[in-house]
Amino acid sequence: MPIKHKFYDRAISPRTETLIVGTFNPDAPNNSADFFYSRKQNYLWRILPIAFGERSLKNSAKEAKMIFCEKYKIDFIDLIAEVSADRLEDFKDESLERIVTKWRDIKETIEKTPNLKRIALTRKTFSGVPNIKAKWIEIEKRYKDRLYIARLITPARIYDDNKQAEWNRFLKGALK
Repeated sequence: MPIKHKFYDRAISPRTETLIVGTFNPDAPNNSADFFYSRKQNYLWRILPIAFGERSLKNSAKEAKMIFCEKYKIDFIDLIAEVSADRLEDFKDESLERIVTKWRDIKETIEKTPNLKRIALTRKTFSGVPNIKAKWIEIEKRYKDRLYIARLITPARIYDDNKQAEWNRFLKGALK
């Protein structure tokens, strides 16, 4: 039995201008996230609002996060749609990418999002993840002339000024 992405059926808003691409959010009993990047050890909901001069949404309800996303035309998708449950060791990217049973078609999402201006992967390096690397490099090559594309420091684990500054540059930086 595969483990599916917790928010796989969620549609991307066609008004989206900024798409943030992660790797995988499991639909598993031990995953309490009610929305993308909502686990305790993730700081995205602090980073995003601060970039726009708003208060942190780190411990806010899903509805507040969705209102914020609608206001700033931000949406989310992950590269992995499902993994093999019988081979699951942990939820580290290096482990997950070896047991993917279904990838998301990010290119299809991009094509169906007419207002898209920028897209970022929440991963800066590709050590130990050749499949994730190949998927992302393909996106970079195909859309480099159309979109502002970045690889950003993961919003997980810690929050610091350098991480905030990098995300600020991406979110508010000049577009091609």
